[in-house]
Amino acid sequence: MTTLEKLTILTDAAKYDAACTSSGSSRTAAPGSLGSAVSCGICHSFAADGRCISLLKVLYTNCCIYNCQYCVNRVSRDTPRASFTPRELADLTIGFYRRNYIEGLFLSSGVLRSPDYTCEQLIRTLELLRNEYRFGGYIHVKAIPGADRALIARLGLLADRMSVNIELPSQEGLRLLAPDKSKNSILRPMGFISEKIEENTHDLAVYRHAPRFAPAGQSTQMIIGATPDSDQKIISLAEGLYQRYGLKRVFYSAYMAVTENALLPPLGTKPPLLREHRLYQADWLLRFYGFRADELLDEAHPNLNPLVDPKCGWALRHMELFPVDANRAEYAMLLRVPGVGVRSARRIVTARRAGPLDFTALKKLGVVLKRAQYFLTCSGKMMPGLRVTPENAFRALAEPSGLALAEEAPEQLSFFPQEAEKPALPHPGKEAFGHESPLSLLA
Repeated sequence: MTTLEKLTILTDAAKYDAACTSSGSSRTAAPGSLGSAVSCGICHSFAADGRCISLLKVLYTNCCIYNCQYCVNRVSRDTPRASFTPRELADLTIGFYRRNYIEGLFLSSGVLRSPDYTCEQLIRTLELLRNEYRFGGYIHVKAIPGADRALIARLGLLADRMSVNIELPSQEGLRLLAPDKSKNSILRPMGFISEKIEENTHDLAVYRHAPRFAPAGQSTQMIIGATPDSDQKIISLAEGLYQRYGLKRVFYSAYMAVTENALLPPLGTKPPLLREHRLYQADWLLRFYGFRADELLDEAHPNLNPLVDPKCGWALRHMELFPVDANRAEYAMLLRVPGVGVRSARRIVTARRAGPLDFTALKKLGVVLKRAQYFLTCSGKMMPGLRVTPENAFRALAEPSGLALAEEAPEQLSFFPQEAEKPALPHPGKEAFGHESPLSLLA
């Protein structure tokens, strides 16, 4: 098999790994080395000078000893198999870099022979890039669950970012769909990487030239829609991972039906892209807006509303807190106003020191008045011409599809989005998963 044929197979097999993120790592090219890492973005992001920066996203091999039912590379699936050698993959990466196709590498792999053997192959590839080719660009590598700690430690010294994919939000889902994996095999390397990053931070404070361990941190990925786990379970688990392991990002990947299984959505089912989008919005609220998972969702209302974003949904359920005065509200409360972001909230706090703000000033500061007008006042006055009722607030904030639904059947919508009728079961296998809390993964 030629290198091009291998590349065709292994880049296609890697497309289900979510990695659209900024690198978080900065490294200037040293004398005699090749390439640098820029913290402003990787994987079709944009640098400060307007450049589009991209990664070569590829698997080392799609051969795998595991039989995860949701995976296109599982051992029981009849699919073309290929594997690079460390030299082939290193030469390919450097060749693409020199042609200005890429500025970094996103490397994952199936489990070939054993976790230790696979991890050794990844290490040899990265050693060729870092030591022989003197490649200083960004490298994101997937840690192999079950590999020896010494191998993971070596891998972290060669990569900028590491990730261990949780894949499914509950232990029961792993037991049914990925019987070769367990919560311990996933969380153990995640905890080890977290410990090494913290230890390395101390070493760098004492020894300026100490080798850096995964300087861009670690991330993980969860598949959305393969199991009937609620959004509450998913968001609660993400919150626990951020708090316990200090993750940089949790990625949510809408499940694409690629295999026939009674426990999975049937073939032809559309990926839940809107749900994935809402989970990313909720995740953003956890990381930057001071929200807690139990504020966004609870047992009585376990799923995010598709018609409005999570921040609007929370505000509509807590109208007793609104409207707030833009000239008096604290920064933390401004962050909870729909249409007010982190940057615009900071601008409001700074600008109002010079004098009272009106709605024209808020718009200039970046506030999205289309949303914020229902929840903000300026010196006690609502936006001119605005008649606020729960019904028109919800309809104005809903997505276009929600507006159409409201016009056709207004009795089916409530001002409080969590009171909407619960959706049907996502697929026939729901009853097999039970109702285990996602935080059991963190036990």
